[in-house]
Amino acid sequence: MHTVKKVLVVEDELKIARLVRDYLTGAGFAVVEATDGEAALSMARAERPDMILMDLGLPGLDGLDVTRRLRQTSSVPIIMLTARAEETDRVVGLELGADDYITKPFSPKELVARIRAVLRRAENTLGGGDVITARDVTIDIPKMRVTVAGENVELTTSEFELLVTLARHPGRIYTRAQLLELIKGISFESYERSVDAHIKNLRKKIEHDPRRPLYIQTVYGVGYRFGDE
Repeated sequence: MHTVKKVLVVEDELKIARLVRDYLTGAGFAVVEATDGEAALSMARAERPDMILMDLGLPGLDGLDVTRRLRQTSSVPIIMLTARAEETDRVVGLELGADDYITKPFSPKELVARIRAVLRRAENTLGGGDVITARDVTIDIPKMRVTVAGENVELTTSEFELLVTLARHPGRIYTRAQLLELIKGISFESYERSVDAHIKNLRKKIEHDPRRPLYIQTVYGVGYRFGDE
């Protein structure tokens, strides 16, 4: 039986909130709303939504503050909605644990597609699994073995950990700083540039055409993600 997914929309501009609510309702989602940060925290606790659509420019407690507090106790998927042009806001939001972002003005169809994609990834993550398969790449985590089209590929420990981190959450955007923190094999002294070097080497080993990667994709100005199917 199909379960209706509940989305908490946190938006102080009533016109935008109404537009988002109407599109999401029409797409089959249940929608609850909050217009400021404190209300968002209360609604998140009371309603236990499957997804939060979070405007960053909220009065009082802003969207970044709300995301920071939510991540202390909850892993609920969060998509940031922002009119801000600065990349730093998006990067900070992703660092705090947001799953994706979309900028205003936005296409309602794209918004619905993004929400469905993040929900799908969240459900897949719950399944866990020791073997990850994407197209012709297979990652056997316990054996630390990677094959591409059936052929073994030799990776360094850092490259393997980087690949597993990205592949566990396909489509999720990771900043360089997040990857640096998550991967033990990358030394702190080398900072974020070493992530780019590992990515370059990894692409040479698993991509058919490293210049047009299918798997390890660059999100310009932010970081990297593992390509969705």
